[in-house]
Amino acid sequence: MKRSTEKFVEDEPGSATVAYRVAVVGTSWGGLAALRSLVERLPPEYDLPTAIVQHRHKDSDTLLAHFLQDHTQLRVCEVEDKQPIEPGGLYIAPANYHMLVEKGCFSLSTEAPVRYSRPSIDVAMTSAAVAYGHRAVGVILTGANADGADGLRRIADAGGMAVIQDPQSAEVKAMPLAAMRVVPTARVFPLQRIAPFLGELPSSRERSRRLA
Repeated sequence: MKRSTEKFVEDEPGSATVAYRVAVVGTSWGGLAALRSLVERLPPEYDLPTAIVQHRHKDSDTLLAHFLQDHTQLRVCEVEDKQPIEPGGLYIAPANYHMLVEKGCFSLSTEAPVRYSRPSIDVAMTSAAVAYGHRAVGVILTGANADGADGLRRIADAGGMAVIQDPQSAEVKAMPLAAMRVVPTARVFPLQRIAPFLGELPSSRERSRRLA
């Protein structure tokens, strides 16, 4: 895959308009329906690169990416090691690998499961906080354990945007409730409002176009 040559406009922590660089969405039990609802509501012009971590069996195939591609015009792919992060891409963590966000690309790891999960939402979100700080976005959806809560806190502590699905709209409430306890300042939305909210966030690509 060809690397993007587009220049991104940087901002400073605390600036009035943050140009976000990456989003990480984490989900577990009930995630298939939640992710379908999310991606089919993202606008066609959505250009914030978005990594998706769905807990699944270690022997799962690539059907999740194909399933989501059927519900969006955006480009969906399962991540390969050192794959460049491109505007507007929806990137699926492959089964049995941790997905880490680095500056400009993703990396994959076979280190031990975290909270019995590989891929781990905590690992992906923590790496996004390290790589992009206040320009990272974390989203926690339905799920049956507390994976993602600590990673979302790392994003919030770095000044990034923390978003949680309203537990009342979640098929399984445990994961959103755990995230709300750890990140009480997070934005909480019913599922159908999360995609429009993400679509309204300014991305680095969008900001560079406005300033051109």
